[in-house]
Amino acid sequence: MVNNSQWPDIYLSINLFFSGGKDSCYNMMQCIAAGHQIVALANLRPAENQVGSDELDSYMYQTVGHHAIDLYAEAMALPLYRRTIRGRSLDIGRVYTKCEGDEVEDLYELLKLVKEKEEIEGISVGAILSDYQRVRVENVCKRLDLQPLAYLWQRNQEDLLREMISSNIQAMIIKVAAFGLDPDKHLGKTLDQMEPYLLELSKKYGVHVCGEGGEYETFTLDCPLFKKKIIVDSSEVVIHSADAFAPVAYLRFLELHLEDKVSPVPDNYSTSNYIHNS
Repeated sequence: MVNNSQWPDIYLSINLFFSGGKDSCYNMMQCIAAGHQIVALANLRPAENQVGSDELDSYMYQTVGHHAIDLYAEAMALPLYRRTIRGRSLDIGRVYTKCEGDEVEDLYELLKLVKEKEEIEGISVGAILSDYQRVRVENVCKRLDLQPLAYLWQRNQEDLLREMISSNIQAMIIKVAAFGLDPDKHLGKTLDQMEPYLLELSKKYGVHVCGEGGEYETFTLDCPLFKKKIIVDSSEVVIHSADAFAPVAYLRFLELHLEDKVSPVPDNYSTSNYIHNS
């Protein structure tokens, strides 16, 4: 992965490998601050008819909240490319080699399509700590001659969380899966509301404050790059695993809508708007 210090003066047209989480959005902000241009969004989603598709057992991809990803195309006025995850985690070794039927090949096919449709030279990746994801993203990028841009890579997580909040990223907790995180208390809370408690859990139990240990996942409602913000009208809590000490639960969105912002974002990057599903 490359970070900000390694590529201070490089200007690329890039697309975004987008999950809707806080890390994706903040890394995108860093890319634009460094002079890159976001030209499209790219997302991998579970099959609609798959049992338990809201929370897919994937080593690579966040699928909680995937029903709402289409809203980001309009919120950011960017084209969105989506592909269904058809593979599984087959090659889980430290070094990844092209493996037919592996979920990594779905990422390859998705980015190959985006590269055919858009002028891109790199991708924005919100990875912070996972070497598993890093190895696989770099493998796909090498095969497609794309540059992975990961400005958050190996940053101090307390610093990152503080920066995200101060940068006006408004993200809510949509999944919890760690000791000390209670579905009834913490699902739906925003990052700024959760920061003191996450820091407390980190000191007590070693919880990763940015959720890099899988402790929680987020859904971004607004950030400075959005032209419209996402409003959650209604949702329900789904218990995925009723563990007595660390229950796994997530929010399923029932109704959402987009709302115009008081101060719209200037048109400083591509504004074409469509959704491409495959």
